[in-house]
Amino acid sequence: MRVELKDQILFINQEDLPNYKKGGSVVRNSYFWALKSISCYSGRGCDWEFDSEVWVALARMLMSFTESGYLGYQETILEFPENIQIPEVLRSVSTWL
Repeated sequence: MRVELKDQILFINQEDLPNYKKGGSVVRNSYFWALKSISCYSGRGCDWEFDSEVWVALARMLMSFTESGYLGYQETILEFPENIQIPEVLRSVSTWL
């Protein structure tokens, strides 16, 4: 998932966010609701925002979904632009574009 970091807020690109589908995959819908529940802003059609206070929870959640094997690596890894230093707490679930 492509991300940006501005003023200690992590923005996940709206195009890379999971979709909720009524009657869809339980894992994907759970992933959607888990991400939405810890975001500080998750408007429809917008990038979702995660403040630094939830980064530990975000990293643990992403690692858990990655290790489950039900979702692809691209769906559970944070992709930072090369010019941004990855915060220590997010390094285990992040890479550079």
